[in-house]
Amino acid sequence: MYRSVATTATRGGLAMDSGDSIVTLDQVPRWSDAEFRSSYENEDNAFPNSYFPDPLTSSSGDGSSGNGMLSRFPVDHEINLKIYLWRGNPWNLEVDAVVNSTNENLDEAHSSTGLHAAAGPGLAEECATLGGCRTGMAKVTNAYDLPARRVIHTVGPKYAVKYHTAAENALSHCYRSCLELLIENKLQSIAMGCIYTEAKNYPREPAAHVAIRTVRRFLEKQKDKITAVVFCTATASDTEIYKRLLPLYFPRDEHEEEVAISKLPADVGDENGETIIDERKIRIKPLPNVKKSAPKPPRAPVDLPVSDVGLVRRNSSYLDSYLDPAFMSLIKDPDQRRKEQWEKTAQAQGGWNCAKMLGFGDLGGPPLSAAEEYSLHSRYLAKANSLNLSEIAEMKIVYRGGVDSEGRPVMVVVGAHFLLRCLDLERFVLYVVKEFEPLIQKPYSIVYLHSAASLQMQPDLGWMRRVQQILGRKHQRNLHAIYILHPTFGLKAAIFALQLFVDSVVWKKVVYVDRLLQLFRYVPREQLTIPDFARFGSEWWKGPHRGSQNEICVSSTI
Repeated sequence: MYRSVATTATRGGLAMDSGDSIVTLDQVPRWSDAEFRSSYENEDNAFPNSYFPDPLTSSSGDGSSGNGMLSRFPVDHEINLKIYLWRGNPWNLEVDAVVNSTNENLDEAHSSTGLHAAAGPGLAEECATLGGCRTGMAKVTNAYDLPARRVIHTVGPKYAVKYHTAAENALSHCYRSCLELLIENKLQSIAMGCIYTEAKNYPREPAAHVAIRTVRRFLEKQKDKITAVVFCTATASDTEIYKRLLPLYFPRDEHEEEVAISKLPADVGDENGETIIDERKIRIKPLPNVKKSAPKPPRAPVDLPVSDVGLVRRNSSYLDSYLDPAFMSLIKDPDQRRKEQWEKTAQAQGGWNCAKMLGFGDLGGPPLSAAEEYSLHSRYLAKANSLNLSEIAEMKIVYRGGVDSEGRPVMVVVGAHFLLRCLDLERFVLYVVKEFEPLIQKPYSIVYLHSAASLQMQPDLGWMRRVQQILGRKHQRNLHAIYILHPTFGLKAAIFALQLFVDSVVWKKVVYVDRLLQLFRYVPREQLTIPDFARFGSEWWKGPHRGSQNEICVSSTI
């Protein structure tokens, strides 16, 4: 069914599948080729809103400097020559092995789309004899009518926010198992599609991080046995994700290596690419009451009765001469670190809390690290994308505006629509994370309409602090300004408390505007959709147009 003469189309320097033709590796550009270089620094405008942000390991501004840190993925030209990126089906490639993402039963219905049709009926018949495959593992079969020599079948994990780490490690094991089978069968080139699937709810960009870093770590150990790894993408969004993430793990020059230092996630796994969990590591502590002393010279052997051999005791100095203090030492005990964190939290909650005493809510608890914030943001975003939050959208509390006077996108927040009695706060936070995600990738502004909002119950500052932690440090860095229309004395006091107790950087970006004409200086009139009551201030809301609270709840959710 395949033509022996291959023709491939290109788009943006990326080779693409053009049908049933056989594509050789010579026709697929290597990752190290120059034509890919523009894709990282100038992203495709057709896909400005990546599913996940490039996570940062620190809160540094532009990430253009490594701040003296050593690269975790240094430039390796030999490895880069083995990496290919191709848009199309893996089974059209003339390689030693192609990867099939399937389920535990290895059945045709749940395999990669089009694979069995291209390989012929023999593939399904052989899969039926394998007895299934466990999640994270892989099995190999003949390729039958495909240009490849073998098909490696693997079972990707189902994703749930609660088991984020387990899913990451299972996915990493999928890629590593495929590469191990490649070497075991004396094969050298492999084409790998995206093992994670929409059906299993795995977020695409975190999964791409796992895939790329696992391959990198494997090639660092086995690069002499593998000649080519082709990352195959089926959609334009996957292609853009890989073009953006590959320079982080396979930098081609010193500039990309330096940028990767600041843009890599805080946790890039262990030597195999698996997620590190400090609490599950084996910790070795020094023996108690072991004094350092010079080892004594060995004594002449003494013949003892057989019955007394087991009673001979070796003193501590004898044992100490065989112990390596470096082996027994540990920089920081995770158990002790967690205990200290609990103590700090308990102290903050049990001690005198100024903000709580002033009625602003509980702001206790230690701050989150960059890695913890990224993990928290990732979990919320993954859950938000898996839910239908249309009832929150219809309340028009948060919605996209146009752009401000300098072209930055604007998010509009209507305080009067924030009806605490009618709102599930957890679902609202999920909606906020989902709506803000496209904006916080680049500088943006917020317009908050406080008109008549003082008449409604508002959440305390503890909740605001939590939302800010979930949005993460990229939100803090890229937020240009918060324009507040019709501020009240109470709101200004709350903003002052936020500056004092929560974040002095973000909340000092607040700009108070008393009239719409002042607001239009920052955001043009045609770029905003303003509710009627906000046009006239809070006086309109207090007049005859105001309805009952029940009417407000009903009308806001219809």
